[in-house]
Amino acid sequence: MPRSYKSTEVYLKGDPRYNNKLASKIINKVMWQGKKTVAQRLFYEAVDIVVAKVEGAEPVDVFTKAIENIKPRVEVRSKRVGGATYQVPREVNKRRQQSLAIRWLVDAARAKRGKPMARRLAEELFDAYNNQGAAVTKKENVHKMAEANSAYSHFAW
Repeated sequence: MPRSYKSTEVYLKGDPRYNNKLASKIINKVMWQGKKTVAQRLFYEAVDIVVAKVEGAEPVDVFTKAIENIKPRVEVRSKRVGGATYQVPREVNKRRQQSLAIRWLVDAARAKRGKPMARRLAEELFDAYNNQGAAVTKKENVHKMAEANSAYSHFAW
């Protein structure tokens, strides 16, 4: 990252429907080739599908809880010590937790085939809301990897 890097997060506005920055970040991740209106339509369709399945839930609460269920608490980072490379478990800061969760959610939705993207995203959101699905499995794998390599945690400095 260059020394003069300035985060663009302060310029991020909430999305048009919910005025929520998290929704705006998910839309930006879903966006393909700069087509934001298409990404917004996909995301809103997906949220509508999920809210129809979950009775009595607010749309904002649904995707917020889904992201919370995907967020990893720890991850492994490679650390070279002597001639060996160790996978050292580390805590993940809040912003990286959120960006990883959004990335895993959208990637899991894209990996499914044979359905429209809105339905795939809706299924993945619904699964994440219920603490299951491919994105949650990815988080659990990362946690297992960190736990398996906890012997190397003393290399985290």
